[in-house]
Amino acid sequence: MPIAISRLRAFLLFCAALASWSAPASRALDEPATFVIHRVSGDETLMSIARAHGLGFVELRAANAQIDPWLPGAGSEIVVPTLHLAPSTDADGIVINLADQRLYLFDGAGSPVRSFPVGIGRAGCETPTGTTRVVRKRRNPTWVPPASIRSVRPELPAAIPPGPNNPLGAYALTLGWDGYVIHGTNRPEGIGRRVSHGCLRLYPEDIERLFGLVRVGAKVAIVDQEVKLDWIGDDLYLEIHPSQRQADQIEVGGTFEPEPLAGLHKAIEHSLQDRGLGIDWDAVKNAADQRSGVPLRISR
Repeated sequence: MPIAISRLRAFLLFCAALASWSAPASRALDEPATFVIHRVSGDETLMSIARAHGLGFVELRAANAQIDPWLPGAGSEIVVPTLHLAPSTDADGIVINLADQRLYLFDGAGSPVRSFPVGIGRAGCETPTGTTRVVRKRRNPTWVPPASIRSVRPELPAAIPPGPNNPLGAYALTLGWDGYVIHGTNRPEGIGRRVSHGCLRLYPEDIERLFGLVRVGAKVAIVDQEVKLDWIGDDLYLEIHPSQRQADQIEVGGTFEPEPLAGLHKAIEHSLQDRGLGIDWDAVKNAADQRSGVPLRISR
């Protein structure tokens, strides 16, 4: 049976209610804010709210499965994730995690300094995993439709110059893999969704920032990590995202068919690193069942 992700959302809203009267100073010291509550106003949709908060569409819908994405209703409370655990990698430069559909820019010290939502390859045109580099940077790029796209859309011109009709947007980072590009878009509604032919799309404002921060030759690692674990102070946090198949289901209906998470308990026990802490296994099960993408503290 599909999982509706209602219990976790109710729990998050309860936490938000507690935070509204808890001492802000102690909360800031003891526990990071993993989400905020956005109250819908006017004709906002989950898509417009996602962009305003630097999130992708499916990422926001996973945390708000019971909300109508197109008519959430004025006054509705939306859980907005504000904390993203870094993917497990020793790479510097760009790391893209397909599971949470986000791009992380790491500095030389091993910490992410920026994080942006991305659109990734759809079913049948999946974005590959592996390691490559940025081999070229282009402002106002011309788009030459590759053969794979021209076979589906033979009416396309030989090339599309810079401008509002260019699907690459205003900036492009060409990768070492033939045909793969990190770029802007003239269709920002595709960010945080599996809709591309394999390339990686960013909001126009995000690719502009990234373009100025990345050099030619920068490493690019693409991973697919549904489970992320990280220590924040003395607490272990767990963040679980839907698989790519489940992400498609969430986009359409807000629910998904369950899938096993092999090795989850072993990964958590390994992360404890003999710190002598216990684990809230009920919270772990809840995170695994719901796959909301909101980090939860699981250490006792």
